[in-house]
Amino acid sequence: MERAEKREFVTKLNSVFKDSGSVIVAHYTGLTVAEMSDLRSKMRNAGGTVKVAKNRLVKIALEGTEAEGIADLFTGQTLIAYAEDPVTAPKIASEFAKGNDKLVLLGGALGSTVLDKGGVKALAELPSLDELRGKLVGMIQTPATRIAAVTAAPAGQVARVIGAYAAQGEDA
Repeated sequence: MERAEKREFVTKLNSVFKDSGSVIVAHYTGLTVAEMSDLRSKMRNAGGTVKVAKNRLVKIALEGTEAEGIADLFTGQTLIAYAEDPVTAPKIASEFAKGNDKLVLLGGALGSTVLDKGGVKALAELPSLDELRGKLVGMIQTPATRIAAVTAAPAGQVARVIGAYAAQGEDA
């Protein structure tokens, strides 16, 4: 990389650390190209990104961001996974690490909060924003359907009573 490319890369990474919901750091020593491609495609499909970067450049990009506390994690062959949704990157990275022991989660950042390995796994167990939105819509709709059923029930009863009187009048 030339200096101009490095500056541009550091600028992009800096904006990633500022704008991402969460950033996960992991060692990837021993992953094959196919396994790395699989991880990248799973992350991309979920709305996240996986990047391999030089530790020195990442540490420069971290300066002045809320995630500056994770600079110590960047030793050896590291990658970062990030997404706007705070749960997406930890969830995909944790699932991939369960099936492949060559991906070792080191920690990460959730805004200014530094996460250790356990924090990343705990974050991965939370439902995503889309799942939470679905649950919220379901909770909002349930009372509405109950209200509709309650208001419709008396009208139905009145109709049955009128129908019964009409049937009695016809018999007479």
